[in-house]
Amino acid sequence: MEARGEPGMPMDEAARLRGATWGLLGLLLARPPEAALLARLGGAGGAGEDALARAWEALAAAARATDPEAAEEEYHALFIGLGRGEVLPFASWYLTGALMERPLARLREDLARLGYARREEVREPEDHAAALCETMALLIADGADEATQRRFFDAHIGPWMGRLFDDLRQAPSARLYRAAGELGRCFLELEERYLALVS
Repeated sequence: MEARGEPGMPMDEAARLRGATWGLLGLLLARPPEAALLARLGGAGGAGEDALARAWEALAAAARATDPEAAEEEYHALFIGLGRGEVLPFASWYLTGALMERPLARLREDLARLGYARREEVREPEDHAAALCETMALLIADGADEATQRRFFDAHIGPWMGRLFDDLRQAPSARLYRAAGELGRCFLELEERYLALVS
C-alpha cells in the first residue's frame, strides 16, 4: 500500500513500536525474509515474561536457525505451493471460502476513502494479509486517530487474521513462520485490547 498525501505527525514511542510490528508482519507475509532481515530478527528479543516477549524470543531463535534459502523454501511451501500453498493469506478466503469476494470490495472502498492505493508492482489483491498489515502501519505512520485505526482493524483484520496466524502455527512446513504466527497472534490480541481502550 502507499499513501496519497502528506506524511503524518511525529509518533510517540508506543505508536512507533506498534507501527514497526505491523510493518514487520507485513514484510514476513509479503515475501521470504532475506539475510539482512533474518539477522535483524535474530538479534531481537522481548524484555519481560509476558506472551509477547516470549513470542519475540521464539522468533529470534527461529531466525537464527534459518538461512535465506530455507526461508524461501518454507515461504513457498506455505503460501505458494504446487497449485496452492498450505495457507491462503486472504481475507476473502477466510471470511467466505472463496477469493476476490465481497470483503475485498468493501476493503477497496475503505482504502479509497482513506486515500490509500495498491502499489502498481503488487499483483496480489488488497485483502492479502501483508497488505492489511502494511495498511495498519501506514495508518499509524500517517497519524490517523485511534478511532480510524480501530474501524479499519475491526472491519478488515479482527474478524479473520487471528485464524491465519493460528494456521501458520500449525502448518506442517512452518518453522520460522510458526514463530511468526505466534508473534502475530499475541500482537493481534494486544492491539485489539489497546484499540478498545483508546478509541
